[in-house]
Amino acid sequence: MRKRMLFVLVLGIVLVFGTQALAAETLVDKVMTGCKKELDTYCKDVVPGEGRLLACLYAYEDKLSGQCEYALYDAAAQLERALTALSYVANECRDDLQKFCSDIQPGGGRLLACMDKNEKQLSGRCKQAMKDVGLKK
Repeated sequence: MRKRMLFVLVLGIVLVFGTQALAAETLVDKVMTGCKKELDTYCKDVVPGEGRLLACLYAYEDKLSGQCEYALYDAAAQLERALTALSYVANECRDDLQKFCSDIQPGGGRLLACMDKNEKQLSGRCKQAMKDVGLKK
């Protein structure tokens, strides 16, 4: 049951955020390295993208090595922490985002760039949240 929750979490994040959000490329590299044997054995004919490799690993979850399981758990834990931080900042900066960045399309760092542009006008709450999660010094 725990493995299933792990796969759902990682797959959901990949589908929602793609491989560019939350330093996901580094996490993907770690999973690719940790699960290389399984990917080469069971998923060699799977076209990468849109979570298909994770779905393949999920299909063979009973055959995963400890190294692959660890890579998946580690990636899920890191993504969970990043999502918690993102949620915290989004909550604390909600009014500022609405006031200064409502016309900005999310993605590609555009919202953060908008917040940077309007930094002097941001609320103290928002500035503190961004500092708390390491987006600002």
